[in-house]
Formats: sequence, C-alpha cells, structure tokens
Amino acid sequence: MKGRLLAGVLCLAGGMAAAEGFKPAASVLASPFAWAKSGQKAAFEAQAAKAGGGKVIGGAVAAEGAWPWQVALMINGAPVGPDGQFCGGSMILDTWVLTAAHCIHMADEAGNWADLEPASFSVLVGSNRLAPGAGDLVGVARVIRHPAYVGTAFDNDIALIKLTRPPQVPYATITVPDADLGDQLDQPGVVTIVTGWGLVEGGTHPEELHQTEIQMLDRSQCNEAMVQARAEAAADAFSYAVNTLSLKEDDAYALWDQLIGKAQAPMSGNMLCSGTYEGGRTACSGDSGGPLVVPLDDGSYVQAGIVSWGLSAQSGKGCEEQALFSAYTRISNFLPWLEKTISETP
Repeated sequence: MKGRLLAGVLCLAGGMAAAEGFKPAASVLASPFAWAKSGQKAAFEAQAAKAGGGKVIGGAVAAEGAWPWQVALMINGAPVGPDGQFCGGSMILDTWVLTAAHCIHMADEAGNWADLEPASFSVLVGSNRLAPGAGDLVGVARVIRHPAYVGTAFDNDIALIKLTRPPQVPYATITVPDADLGDQLDQPGVVTIVTGWGLVEGGTHPEELHQTEIQMLDRSQCNEAMVQARAEAAADAFSYAVNTLSLKEDDAYALWDQLIGKAQAPMSGNMLCSGTYEGGRTACSGDSGGPLVVPLDDGSYVQAGIVSWGLSAQSGKGCEEQALFSAYTRISNFLPWLEKTISETP
C-alpha cells in the first residue's frame, strides 16, 4: 500500500478584520458538476477573459511534480481540460480519494438530491496539467458521502471516492490527522497551503495547477466578522421596521441585541478558517474538494482540510477575490468515519 491514512507527530512550521459581502455560497452556481456539464463554466470564463486576469488568486503555478496527491474530478465524455474539471480531491490510499461532499451530491431540476453516478465522472491522477494525454484517468467504483451531510448546508462536507484500480502513473498519498493532531493544526498562525485548478483573477480556470500559502485563523473571529457583516446588511431593513412600528429606542436596541444573539455561526466546529490578514489569497470556484495541507518540520505534509466554501463576489458570480478567508472541512473530526468506511467497503 502506497502511503498510510493517519499522520504522525506534528512539528509546527511557523493569530482579522471585518469585511463586506460575507455570504457562504457553494463554490459554483448550483453544483460544481452541474455547472461544468451545462457549459456555463466555459461561457463564464470566455466572458471573464475579456476583462483580463491570469494569476491564481494570490498564488502561483505549482512546480511540475509538486503536490503529487492532488487529483482532478473530470466529467466523463468531456475532453481532459479546464472545462471538464469540476472539483479537486486528494489521494489518501491507493484506490481512495478524499473530496468534498458538495462535489458529488447535487439536486436535479425537480429539487431532488442524489449522489453522482460513478459512471458520470473519472479522476485524473498524476498530473498538474489538465490536458489530453496527461496523467492517468481512472474510473470511479463507488461514491460515498458523509451520512450527516445535506445539500442545503456545508456542515459535514466530506466524501470518499473509491477508484476502480490504482493509478498507473507516479503519484503519492497524503496523510490525515487524528483528533489530537487536528487540535494542534487548528491554531491561528499555522502555515497552510491550498492547491487547485480553481478560478484565477479575471474569472478564468487555469490548465496548470496553482498553489497559494495562507494560514489558520481563529474560527471565532471569522464567525464574528461574518455575523457582523450580515448584521450591517440587515440594519437598514431593521431600521425600517422600527420606524414603521414606531418602537421606542430602548426597545429597538433590546430587540436588535436579541436578533444578533440568535444568529447562527456560519462556521461550525467541523470547519477550519484559513486565509490572510490582508486578504487576496484564497480558494475559489473549481478548487472545491481539494486539499488544504500543513508543512511539517521533516519536509512532509499533512492534510488538515478540504476546500468547502468561500465568500461570494458582490456580483453573485464566483468568489470574492479579496476575501480574508475561506472555510475548509476539518478532517480530523471525521477520521473514525473515514477508517470505518474504508475498512468496510469491498
């Protein structure tokens, strides 16, 4: 077996301001698969390319052979290239890929939710370039999402893909942390790296794999920033209601405090918050399901998170390029499910 599932001892390599436009959103319009298959992805990129762009959001092209556990989920029947890629993933064992549940679970036109059929997509392994003849395109045998994931939310956003065979090109597997190591990784200031073929500045999807270095941020501060931004967006409507109902000032303040106090934190304990203080470096559309890794002192890496959701752009299309952070599934919370699923799946 190439690689192992559980990471060993951690040696750390290496603590937010409010922003506008915070709205958790799927990495694409309806689902990554549906967006790519419909042709909307290619049309959106063609229009956006006229405005320029060409850099990953705050990152750079990955070196050839770097991040050898990274894979691309590709629509069957489409040419191997950016337009046919709809999500990322990571090799954690020879025939097992880790990805986000929202990448493989979607609603049809009638609003019925279901997992993707294994025959509808393949996994490109062993290439940082999305091009015909690159890497090894491996079939899918099973698609297994976490049973607590629902398509209308992003909690428990984790899934496994079992391949029909081991890849026949050079690749590597990435380890994942247990609960203790996960707690050590989930600390402000811990260096993280996110990789993928997601949207770059200007709205185009690259052919080459990109990477960007960010860091863990305090989840409570990320939540506070998002709740504050939502409160600012709701303030005008609340003021209108107060004036219309002729409420006393003291009563209005009391009601406002109660309203804000009832607001649900966007990021649960199953999520990591990672980004930068200055913003402008983040995961974006197409990166969904890909790995968020942490470098260790011995030169190895451990996968702490899975690209889950980000902040939508003010236009409602794509991600917010100047976002301070994005949300990632906290893998360490799900190790028992991963081990049980893999051991019990024929």
